[in-house]
Amino acid sequence: MSSTWSNKISFSVFGESHGPAIGVCMDNVPPGESIDLEKIMQFMARRAPKKDGTTTARSEADMPQIVSGYFNGKTTGTPLTALIKNTDQHSGDYLKLSKLARPGHADYTGALRYRGFSDPRGGGHFSGRLTAPLCFAGAVAAQILEKRGIYVGTHIAEIHKIKDDPFDPIKTSREDIIALRSREFPVINEKKGKLMIADIKKAKECQDSVGGIVECIAVNVPAGIGSPIFDGLENSIAHLIFGIPAVKGLEFGAGFNAARMLGSENNDEFYVNDQGHVVTRTNFHGGILGGISSGMPITLRVAFKPTPSISRPQETVDYSAMKNETIAIKGRHDPCVVPRAVPCVEAAVNIALLNHMLDYPNF
Repeated sequence: MSSTWSNKISFSVFGESHGPAIGVCMDNVPPGESIDLEKIMQFMARRAPKKDGTTTARSEADMPQIVSGYFNGKTTGTPLTALIKNTDQHSGDYLKLSKLARPGHADYTGALRYRGFSDPRGGGHFSGRLTAPLCFAGAVAAQILEKRGIYVGTHIAEIHKIKDDPFDPIKTSREDIIALRSREFPVINEKKGKLMIADIKKAKECQDSVGGIVECIAVNVPAGIGSPIFDGLENSIAHLIFGIPAVKGLEFGAGFNAARMLGSENNDEFYVNDQGHVVTRTNFHGGILGGISSGMPITLRVAFKPTPSISRPQETVDYSAMKNETIAIKGRHDPCVVPRAVPCVEAAVNIALLNHMLDYPNF
């Protein structure tokens, strides 16, 4: 099924943007894991609209109601299911657009795939609204991982060619990651963050939008996690990352820059450190070799396209009448999805890591 990810852990995301509720069902979550609901809400609040004018005005409480798999503060081992009510829909904004193919959206392709029966309101099942259940699942995974010392962090690496300082691929610490989580606009260099905010607001004023890049790092992942060929760490992370709407690219470690390097430059030399651990002097491989963790921080970057919902007039078609039309999209939309995508990337990586950590001895 397209909305189910199934491996050692499986989870299904369900619902539509303007339906009564959205949700997630996770299976094979280890039993007896303590889950702090307040921390779940803190994680999901990072995905909520920002107060700085860079995101949509749609405001949802996103209060997950756990209906199974959780008892007395712990997971039971049976399917963990959470419902999240939709309470702030403006469905009328989409009535006149129901047969118009919004440029950059899945309206046309979705209508073809589901023979015209898909819910068009707010993008339906293709909406970024469906990242809320993903964040719930990722927040659960995060708590299980962090009890084992594994921390995943994310920040806005770039908005429309304005670049934040990158993570240190070797020295980034748990404390660095935790500090980022408390920032309303999650960047390392706050001066660059202010420039990004100004650029997003400028695009909004021009009835346009901008894209950007989210950088992610996972620290304290033990060496030896993952598998080769089709079930590697990169494979699992990529599969989940591309389930986030608006993602158009993904790279690990040096990524595409590796194609511009010599082997002598790209190879990370091994050595035994003062603690007796095998590590590398550099981390161009991004913490993964042959689909298996090396023990170095796992690093990746995710590219997001500009929000396709923009107010300026665009040419399109009425696919029900097969005629050309002009469209100007109204309603409440993010001029840039990147600030709200930061915890979504983190959630996807958390789930992938937990999935592979289940194979780790004495997990």
